[in-house]
Amino acid sequence: MSDGGCLCGEVRYSVTGKAESSLICHCVSCRRSTGAHSVRWLTFPSAGFSWLSDDPVVEHRSSAEVRRTFCGRCGTSLTYRQDGDPDFIDVTTATLDHPDEFPPTRHVWLEDGIGWDRVDDGLPWFERGTPPEWNPGA
Repeated sequence: MSDGGCLCGEVRYSVTGKAESSLICHCVSCRRSTGAHSVRWLTFPSAGFSWLSDDPVVEHRSSAEVRRTFCGRCGTSLTYRQDGDPDFIDVTTATLDHPDEFPPTRHVWLEDGIGWDRVDDGLPWFERGTPPEWNPGA
């Protein structure tokens, strides 16, 4: 089990089970939703995710198929869900109480990356999203 939460501490969540994926995303949507040059995500089975405090969680539909959640007080980006994949939820790795337990395994959407953001950590990287064989549920 792993717990996490937002910057101000008002929103807390818990995830159980094994992380199915750990990646660093460089897409425009993730960058703009967090204000960061890239975002680390962990994918867990949805059944193992629960809000410990769901007020003031705010949901935003960032595209036709994607819902993101944020803390309504401090603005921390918390989760990402694709409508077409309801069995999984992504949490922002840095919001976990112990994020160092989940090292990333790859970079995705490098075609959207910022030019000065050099990816040279030795992890595999993909110009677009991850190929199906790397994705949970594929």
